Amino acid sequence: MAWIKAIAVVTLVTQINAQITLTGCHLHEGQEVCFLPGGAETTISPTSEASPTSNLITSSATLPGSVVATTTAVAQTTAITSCHLHDTTQYCIKGDGSEVQVMTTATGNEALPTAYSDCHAHGTETFCVAPDGAEVEVVAEGTEEAHSDQESSEGEGEGCHFHAGVEHCPGTETVSCERKDRDYNVNLRIGLLFVILFTSAIGVYAPIILTKLLKFNVSGLVFTVIKQFGTGIIIATALIHLLTHAELMFSNECLGELKYEATATSIAMAGGFLAFLVDYIAHRLAHWRRGMGEAPISEQNSTNEEISKTVEAKAAPPLAAISHHHTHHSLVSTGNDAISVLVLEAGIIFHSLLLGITLVVAGDSVFITLFIVIIFHQMFEGLALGARIAALPSSTNLQKTKLFTLPIAFALVTPVGMAIGIGVLQKFNGNDPSTIVALGTLDALSAGILLWVGFVDMWAGDWLYGELRESSLIKTAVAMTSFIAGMVLMGLLGKWA
Repeated sequence: MAWIKAIAVVTLVTQINAQITLTGCHLHEGQEVCFLPGGAETTISPTSEASPTSNLITSSATLPGSVVATTTAVAQTTAITSCHLHDTTQYCIKGDGSEVQVMTTATGNEALPTAYSDCHAHGTETFCVAPDGAEVEVVAEGTEEAHSDQESSEGEGEGCHFHAGVEHCPGTETVSCERKDRDYNVNLRIGLLFVILFTSAIGVYAPIILTKLLKFNVSGLVFTVIKQFGTGIIIATALIHLLTHAELMFSNECLGELKYEATATSIAMAGGFLAFLVDYIAHRLAHWRRGMGEAPISEQNSTNEEISKTVEAKAAPPLAAISHHHTHHSLVSTGNDAISVLVLEAGIIFHSLLLGITLVVAGDSVFITLFIVIIFHQMFEGLALGARIAALPSSTNLQKTKLFTLPIAFALVTPVGMAIGIGVLQKFNGNDPSTIVALGTLDALSAGILLWVGFVDMWAGDWLYGELRESSLIKTAVAMTSFIAGMVLMGLLGKWA
């Protein structure tokens, strides 16, 4: 009987050696890990001989030398097949028939693989190998929502939000500066590009139509409401939207710590100085040209004029005395001045171009909300610009072109920015240092330009030196209410854009 038992044991050991083949071998934390035929993961360690009393299984001759395989208690699938798409998300089938999500996205026209092999675990996460050798993460269908909450670029559940196309997650401990794959509905973005174009055109052309076709008085109550509402819009845009965004850009952790903390406000100061310089030089040239073109006047007329000016200056109150609007030789820039309008449009165009780009690159989860906010933003800015264009005096050289060139430039610039954004959609990384510097610099520069125009040419120009200096109580109250409403509404939109 003893020899029968010995033959049975030898036969059993021979069958085990012949049947066991380990697959999917790979290195993990310095150890070689393979899979048994049933899907169980084994850790391979070299040894000179196997202990006959251990619970270890000796591998077949497919492995180099003599190795010992330690089995794990939990089996797993070594390959996933029948991969297919649900919208833009790829799912595959495990060996047990359950469905899993593959965390990958198609690039260009290249199709995704239909199967992945050599699936293995890295800690608590599972990875499989694509035909090209790249590792992809695989998550169970039931954990998709939790995974997306943790990993997705939209940052749902983390308090994340977008400012100027860059994601901010105040509640997160770790910050990733890598480009994040987001869901982009390109067809929707292309369609809404034309909605932005139409809305911007309505906003900027409405005041021009009121004055050109409906013959509204630019000094009337209705037009005063539009102008002062627009003044509030411009000032709030400069401070709450542009300057705040610039400071957020330069405080981005992916940029590192700045050696000069006042970078954003310094660039804004430079923008304000450039706007002043353009304004000042233009008015000096205009004054010089007026002086060259004036006809000589007699000594008597000169004497009478000097006497008249002396009497008027003595009779005028201090505030009126510093204002040049009581003579037709105005040297002070007002909100209706052609140069001021050009500077205003330059600041708005920089801002609107960035607005179009950053709207498009925002992920689908926040795109619609951001789009609705920007619709109102463009409408309000268009009213502000259109009111100043419509109020340009008829004697200016821009009179013949103002009804087309300036408004159409504003209407087109945001859609052009959106088109650029669509072109770089699959490459844009809002946390790239060069992108951060570019966006932050342009935002701060635009803020400085609009601050100069808003405070000096529009606010002070209308209230200290313009029509509201000595307006009636009712007109003053209506104008002040409109001015505050513009600041409040645009400030409220700063919550989302």
